[in-house]
Amino acid sequence: MQWDVVDVKPVAPLALRVQFADGTVGQVQFESTHLTGVFAALKDPLVFQQAYIDGGAVAWPGDLDLAPDAMYQAIKSHGEWVLR
Repeated sequence: MQWDVVDVKPVAPLALRVQFADGTVGQVQFESTHLTGVFAALKDPLVFQQAYIDGGAVAWPGDLDLAPDAMYQAIKSHGEWVLR
């Protein structure tokens, strides 16, 4: 699918650079207010740096992942996806 993530790289604290199967590239930015519940683990920089691709989605250890279709739509429209 066009929104499958093919590359992910942490580029700053709480920010990722992602590339999709169709070549679209953008940034995912987490605001600290989003890091609650299951996402609280991402406050730890060592955990955040472990981002990887699992089945076309950005994921972290502990069964954390992001919806690639929503990420793709936001990046395609705005160049970034800010999670608040």
